[in-house]
Amino acid sequence: MNPRALPATAVAAAMAASAITAAAPAHAIEQPRYRVEQVLAADSIEVRRYEPYIVAEVVVPGPAEQAGNQGFAFLGGYIFGKNKGDRKIAMTAPVTQTAEPVKIAMTAPVAQAAVAGGQGYVVQFMMPSSFTMETLPEPMDPRVQLKPVAEQRVVAITYSGTWTQANYEEHLTKLRSAAQAAGLQTEGEPVYARYNGPWVPWFMRKNEIWLSLR
Repeated sequence: MNPRALPATAVAAAMAASAITAAAPAHAIEQPRYRVEQVLAADSIEVRRYEPYIVAEVVVPGPAEQAGNQGFAFLGGYIFGKNKGDRKIAMTAPVTQTAEPVKIAMTAPVAQAAVAGGQGYVVQFMMPSSFTMETLPEPMDPRVQLKPVAEQRVVAITYSGTWTQANYEEHLTKLRSAAQAAGLQTEGEPVYARYNGPWVPWFMRKNEIWLSLR
């Protein structure tokens, strides 16, 4: 998930195995908003236009199979309160401001992408839509950065099953073939999005791969 406001490498996505820690099911967790512009195949291949959103991101060394968990170790700390929240309290005199950690609601998916030159991976977590760049609390860890993502168009495939590399490659091949047959030009790295926690049976999991469209 490549978004136009991010580097071309900051678009492959993967839900870290430990990312969904709340008990709420995936459909109860906020996801990026989009509309379907075109359906390319019966097996859930769509052209989508995503609305702008904000991410918290961190660069981790990898390897790819571990980058999601590595990144969420930092991003999870940020959303669960390792931040400089500002609580403004109106008084008669004076007006005081006290720093207080803020807990940020879980969203899905967590995004993972190879950094240009092979120097690790960018892992991103979408911020809830109730926040703006001005109202999001500042991360205490300087490795966690906040960035806006502009409106973007992607072609996406949705599938279930295991999180194996073979399953990913099989569906990425289907996605690329469908995009090519439709005359769509893609760019950047593919997005790998996992929407469920590891306790969800493999046959009930929702997985996606996105390719950014020029």
